[in-house]
Amino acid sequence: MAKLTVFQKRRQRVRTALRANGGGRPRLSIHRSGRHIYAQVIDDAAGRTIAAASSLDKDVRGTTGATAAAAAEVGKRVAERASAAGVTRVVFDRGGFLFHGRVKALADAAREGGLEF
Repeated sequence: MAKLTVFQKRRQRVRTALRANGGGRPRLSIHRSGRHIYAQVIDDAAGRTIAAASSLDKDVRGTTGATAAAAAEVGKRVAERASAAGVTRVVFDRGGFLFHGRVKALADAAREGGLEF
């Protein structure tokens, strides 16, 4: 078995804790790359994505996704789309990313948009 990186270990640890404490709620999963940020609300029981948003959306595409402002816009959009789909309570899956900077900006904007976690 290949040795896991620190990032992979942290991701496993976070997801294991979410499954144990999530209570069957959908999860708001994020991914952050060097240029963009992506967010999706996933129903693990049904195995489907309920709502998604990213810095690649046509409305946001003019700006780069590598800023906290773009992350906040993505958080606001995913919260709107999740609310439209009837989801208000989620668990926040930050993956292996630290809760800082763009990740925190996205989470704060999603909270302001109506998601509860």
